[in-house]
Amino acid sequence: MEQIYQYDLNEKPEQVTANLLKDKDVLKLDSAVIIEEEFHCTVALAHRYNAVYGLGERFDGVNQKGHRVTTEVMEQFCNQGNISYCPIPFFFTDQKIGVYVDTYTVTEFIFEDEIQIKIKKDSSGRLPVITFFMGSPASIISCYSELTGRPQMVPKWSFGPWMSANRWNNEKEIRQQLENVKKYNFPHSVMVIEAWSDEATFYRFNDKEEWTDPRDLVQTLLENGIRLILWQIPVIKKMEDDQINDILEEDWKYAVENNLCIKNPDGTPYTIPKNHWFAGSLIPDFTREEAVNWWFEKRKYLLEMGVSGFKTDGGEFVLTDDVKAANGCTGLELRNLYAASYVEAYSRFIGKDRVLFSRAGYTRQQHFPMQWAGDQMSTWEEFKHVVSAGLSIGLSGVPFWGFDIAGFAGPMPSLDLYIRATQLAVFAPVMQWHSEPDGGQFADILSTNQGINERSPWNISRFYGDETILERLRFHYFLRMNLLPYLYNLALDSSKTGLPMMKHLILEYPEDERVFKIEDCFMLGDILAAPILEEGKEERMVYLPEGTWISLWQEDYLKLEGGKSYRIQSGKDRIPVFLREGGCIALNLGNTLEPGTDVGNQLLGYSNLCFYVTGEKGEYHFRDDENNEILLSWKNKEYRAERVSGNAEFKVIFV
Repeated sequence: MEQIYQYDLNEKPEQVTANLLKDKDVLKLDSAVIIEEEFHCTVALAHRYNAVYGLGERFDGVNQKGHRVTTEVMEQFCNQGNISYCPIPFFFTDQKIGVYVDTYTVTEFIFEDEIQIKIKKDSSGRLPVITFFMGSPASIISCYSELTGRPQMVPKWSFGPWMSANRWNNEKEIRQQLENVKKYNFPHSVMVIEAWSDEATFYRFNDKEEWTDPRDLVQTLLENGIRLILWQIPVIKKMEDDQINDILEEDWKYAVENNLCIKNPDGTPYTIPKNHWFAGSLIPDFTREEAVNWWFEKRKYLLEMGVSGFKTDGGEFVLTDDVKAANGCTGLELRNLYAASYVEAYSRFIGKDRVLFSRAGYTRQQHFPMQWAGDQMSTWEEFKHVVSAGLSIGLSGVPFWGFDIAGFAGPMPSLDLYIRATQLAVFAPVMQWHSEPDGGQFADILSTNQGINERSPWNISRFYGDETILERLRFHYFLRMNLLPYLYNLALDSSKTGLPMMKHLILEYPEDERVFKIEDCFMLGDILAAPILEEGKEERMVYLPEGTWISLWQEDYLKLEGGKSYRIQSGKDRIPVFLREGGCIALNLGNTLEPGTDVGNQLLGYSNLCFYVTGEKGEYHFRDDENNEILLSWKNKEYRAERVSGNAEFKVIFV
């Protein structure tokens, strides 16, 4: 049974220390002490632990023991290391204790033999409440989620394959991509367009006659089962000296005269410092209602024409402590609060049934789905780091997350990297390929020198001169569409429990010490996926926890007993994927009733709704977005299905 203990750090340090010491045995602490100084306090905890998890999106490893972690929203182009776009001041250890510091100020966590938490006072000189959780890892995350707010549910279409490239800057190119989707038969449900705007206001389609009829284009995409998401950035842009945009000039003047931006201490508008992205630009104050209304009034027409959401990029723009927002917060809080206020404002604007795709965030980020892992180069090292990021942000209560398949920057990925990343992305909450502009994101310092560098399956095939690649990749896009009923069902669970879809093994097997340091595989419901993370490898060691495990790939006929590690031969076209005994996955399958069959990309109804069940007995609760709810149970190869609502036909297949 989970327990929660809260301590107000504004009380006298000796009193908070006494309260902690009174509870230290139940908190599994050997000792605790609070030390207050002029601008911060330190919470020092003597706690015997082997691993520590959470702290937001962490690229340098899931287990953060031995690390110093600073929860500061920061932008880093590739190779993030210990920098995070989405830090969260929450962690838990393998000894079933969790800690959450309810503050937007930058906090430092030191995880050595002793745990030290250094917490800054806010702009009013106050310290936050610190919360301790006791229980299993899953119950700790669920309690943290209940405290900060359950995840917002997302529509089913957001779990289909996504396509994106920065080079698409005109209607002709978009229509060509739609033709490519049809020509090569790769189902997609989402298209992200980054370079759509005038590159000045970022709310008007560019005015070079490159968009003849955006409204008709959006409707055409929708008719073909593809939702459109447009790129956004929270700046009023500082143009180059030789560039003038009359509408931007008017916006700049209006925002300054009406106090709609973050301010310096002297009341002048704050501008992003030199040597940072969008240097010299203003940033709107999303804590001021007038600024929010003004900002979104200019973007309302995009929703009216059928745009399904926004890629809310950036937000890591407060880089000094002395700026101020309308709500009274200074840079002490705004270093982290700004990104949170930005995505929260957009979330309120779009309402339900649309999505955000955000990079920067902080506490409560689960309210504003979905999240992507930011910028990575197309290297194996970055691929390994992004797996850590996905597991750690899930362990921090953010369930809907994805990454750019095989990275988006620098030289083109090796063929093996691209295929292995695609195979992993099938089992991530978001499956997306994305590409930087032709020539490179920063062509002067990091040029690809490889012509069109789009990471689409068809361009990868063209780049390597091998059409057989398309068939190898197509299987995984079909599989992703097969998995949509299952993914949507898992997402519903996450929205109710706060637990991630992509789970570190400790959430399912907290008593198994062998899973504590495993950072290269994960659970997706009853699926265990083990990605291949090295060039040229066709096998890997996989630890299977207690129970019986059956390969998803029926041609393998693998049935293995858990509690052991196995060397699994994967071949080039699959990664090891297992179903646990007593589990079930809901699939929309083609006529062969096998995974990897074509069902198109239309989301209404099913070709064949199938329940793959394993083991002698088990239960499964199925729900979808079409009012179908089925309670399925099975025992000794016989099943019982109670239809709560809906009329979808289905088949049960014993694996």
